[in-house]
Formats: sequence, C-alpha cells, structure tokens
Amino acid sequence: MIPGWPYSFIAALEPGRTSWTAVLDVVRLVPWDDAIAVTAAQIREVFQRLYVAGQWQIGDPPVLVVVDAGYDVTRLAFLLADLPVELPGRMRSDRVLHFPPPPQPAGKRGRKPKRGAEFAFEVAATQPVPSVVTVTGTTHYGKAVATAWDRLHPLPVRRSAWADYPEGELPVIEGNRDPSPG
Repeated sequence: MIPGWPYSFIAALEPGRTSWTAVLDVVRLVPWDDAIAVTAAQIREVFQRLYVAGQWQIGDPPVLVVVDAGYDVTRLAFLLADLPVELPGRMRSDRVLHFPPPPQPAGKRGRKPKRGAEFAFEVAATQPVPSVVTVTGTTHYGKAVATAWDRLHPLPVRRSAWADYPEGELPVIEGNRDPSPG
C-alpha cells in the first residue's frame, strides 16, 4: 500500500457527449479537515469566480454540481442552500429516506408527524410510482433510465457532520422539489 494525499477538485464538464473536462480548482485535504465543509467553501469560491467572470448571471439556470457517493450530498446542499446550485449526487444503495409527512387531518389534535413513509433503496415495496422518469439512449450502454421522487429527505442524526449542530431539531432537507404548482 502506498499512502497518498486526498484531494478535492472541481472540474467543468463539457456539454454533450464528451469526456473532456477542465479542472477549475484543487484543494489538498489534511487529516483533520471536514471534507464536506472544505468542498462547500471550494464550490462557493469557484461560483464567485464564475460570477465575477460573467460565466453565470442572475436569471441563468442554477449551476449543476455533481458529486459522487463519497460526499454527503444532503449536508452539502444544506451548506450551499443560499447559492443557485443544484446538487445531484449518488447515494449508497442501503440508504433509507422519508417522504414528507401527510397533511394533518382536519380537527386532529396533537403534534404533526415530522416525516412520512420510508423509502428504502433496497426495498421495492417502499417505492411508489416515481415523480419523474427519463430515458436516454447511449451508444455504448443501451438505455439509461433515471427515476426521481419529489421531496424525499434523510433523517440526520446528531453525530459526525451534525454533532455540532445547535441544540434543538435537526433540519429537514428535502431533495428534488418539483417546481410545478400542485
């Protein structure tokens, strides 16, 4: 085994079907770094440079920041909530998310539930019909199918990334909000 240094890098992907990338920023992580906090600061800095250079302007679509399964995409979304970015990220196949709570029935007293039904990646019975399905043909791999469900959220726990979060309720960070009304 040869030890190495972990790095966080940001690369711009070319539009269309190409493998060309342009590295925009690289940060070497030290053992005591919080990789997600470093990545969030790095994305902010790159976004600011894009804005100053006129590569992104108010009214443009959000910047797409794609992260792999090694990143806590939920925490990254929380740290970057004030930036116009979209954060699709790959999640481990053993994750369990939750739907939003159902509406409180009229006249019901008591505390409203904080979350709705479970959505387990590995249990098809917990997965209703997706909100969105896209199918794209690829030249080398056949059809690529992507499915999405609106407003799923993980259940953060008060350890690791959320250990120092202020007392009280941990945030509910919903993903994939459908902007259409209704």
